[in-house]
Amino acid sequence: MKRKLECRWALWCGVWMVITLLAACDRLTKPTSSGRPYEVLVVVDDQLWQRPAGRALFDVLDTDVPGLPQPERSFRISQTTQKRFSQVLNIFRTIIKVDIDPTQYTQTKMKFTRDVYARPQVVLTIQSPNEKDFAAFVKKNSRSIIDFLVKVEMNRQINELEEKHSEAVSQLAEEIFKCQLWAPAEIKSYKKGKDFFWASSNTASGLVNICMYSYPYEGPRTFNKQYVLAKRDSVMKANIPGTEPRMYMATDTLCTSVKPIAVKGEYAMETRGLWKMEHDAMGGPFVSHSRVDTLNNRVVVVEGFVYAPEKMKRGLIRRLEAALYTLCLPGEQARELKASIPEVSVVAGKEQE
Repeated sequence: MKRKLECRWALWCGVWMVITLLAACDRLTKPTSSGRPYEVLVVVDDQLWQRPAGRALFDVLDTDVPGLPQPERSFRISQTTQKRFSQVLNIFRTIIKVDIDPTQYTQTKMKFTRDVYARPQVVLTIQSPNEKDFAAFVKKNSRSIIDFLVKVEMNRQINELEEKHSEAVSQLAEEIFKCQLWAPAEIKSYKKGKDFFWASSNTASGLVNICMYSYPYEGPRTFNKQYVLAKRDSVMKANIPGTEPRMYMATDTLCTSVKPIAVKGEYAMETRGLWKMEHDAMGGPFVSHSRVDTLNNRVVVVEGFVYAPEKMKRGLIRRLEAALYTLCLPGEQARELKASIPEVSVVAGKEQE
């Protein structure tokens, strides 16, 4: 009996070593993916791409990013056919494959796989029996498709922040709030206030900023648009003045949306819109998360905002938004810092995490 157990143990060890070696070889043989953040390669027949089914997918990907001062498309879109989909093109970081075949499929569904041709990579495949059903499915699930692709990129950026982030911001978050936070490494200059800090890249162009502040939690009424924006305006007015006494940061309330989201499985409030400097010409986009610190009965707000009048702002604000998801409140496990954002797949019209 003992000899049989020893043999089984040796066999399992051998299998485990083989699996480990194969995984290591897979990592070594697959190239690094190419492409810029929020760049998508669509693999679809040229003629189908120009017909209503292809245009339906294009229109989804071409949707404007919300909360920006000027129109900017959600993704940079490239297209190729399956025949031209070679070893040069298949290393794109994000690929969408269109597969329409009445002999194989009876319903339309969407699935994704990781690291098929390169690392890191996501290949999203939409399968359908016909073009009409494909177009209807894409239109119906447009929000899920956009959210999925955005979350894929943000999770990549969270992984990058784990490797390289601002030590100054991490120290401020720990010192003032007993929290953990990863922010882009170029954010080094900072200003401290009461239950507040503002950190900035302090660059001549493409200025990116992270703010963090807190206030007492006063029950459900704490999380409505009027309350959240009033708190933001009072904090920013006190802590981010302009070059003259009458100048201060404020929220453009007409261009601001507030909605509930989940961060690390817990309730949070996302605020997205435009900020402006009263009595000055400065302004730009911002996004914030308001979360309840139950151990200290307070609301902790972390916000990213951009000032880049000469640049496109999609990439800048989304990179800051990814940083917001790394906030780790007191009592949360540090490993949850990398918990990232749940990615959603859609099958037969139903969302599944």
